[in-house]
Order: sequence, then C-alpha cells, then structure tokens
Amino acid sequence: MKARDLRDLSDEELQGRLKERREDLMTFRIQLTTSSVENVRAARNARRDIARIMTILRERELAANREAK
Repeated sequence: MKARDLRDLSDEELQGRLKERREDLMTFRIQLTTSSVENVRAARNARRDIARIMTILRERELAANREAK
C-alpha cells in the first residue's frame, strides 16, 4: 500500500485496514511457530503498512486539533 492511496481513504476505512493488517501479522506469527510460512516478507510488509496507517491517522488528528484552536 502506498501512503498516497491511503490518504484518499476515510478514517473508518483506515481503521478497517489497520485491523486487517494487525490480523495478518498475528496470522503470520502463528504460521511462523508452526513453520508453515510461505512469504517471509509478510511480517515486514504488514508492520510497514500498520505504521503508514497509524501515521496518517495521527496526522489527521493533529490537523483537527490545530483547526479547533
């Protein structure tokens, strides 16, 4: 996922994507313990997507606070 694509989504959609990526990361960790991992880069990609989404949500939160003042 690219950051510019994520910025076009609403807050609700971003929260949904965040939940999905966290579930993907948990699934990866479970697969890792059972040694049935197909894509070893999945965890890295999931963590990066989570960070991107959280950054965008935080930027929006800060912008809303700035406008409120």
